[in-house]
Amino acid sequence: MQIGVKTLTSVENHRVFVLESEDITRTALQFMLHDAYETHEFSDPLRALARAHDWPPDLLLLGPALLAVRGRTLLSELALTLPRTRLLLVGDPAAPVIEQALQAGTACSVITLPLRLEAVRAAVDAALARTQALPPAS
Repeated sequence: MQIGVKTLTSVENHRVFVLESEDITRTALQFMLHDAYETHEFSDPLRALARAHDWPPDLLLLGPALLAVRGRTLLSELALTLPRTRLLLVGDPAAPVIEQALQAGTACSVITLPLRLEAVRAAVDAALARTQALPPAS
């Protein structure tokens, strides 16, 4: 069942990886995105990178638990290994690792917690430059 997915969105084929070690956040993000995108979830960065070798993602969402544990190291590894993949971070925008990634251009944006369906989809649409899928500004 597709909840609030526009026709244009549902026929495009964008691959999105959700990389987060914490089950609830990872599953929530996957659930919010699976109707509109080809979404794959991973708890282990090595498994995500192995899958990306065969199926490169257009966008990778990196969750707060992995950012807290592996932060800069993981961001550098992802940017080096997946240079054409956009990175979207999930967490507190004031966190030093997120601030630095945004300033350096390693990540394109951040999704703040708590997660909301509309906010997550809007951030992913913007990261994929799908402005036609966004509602007009009022």
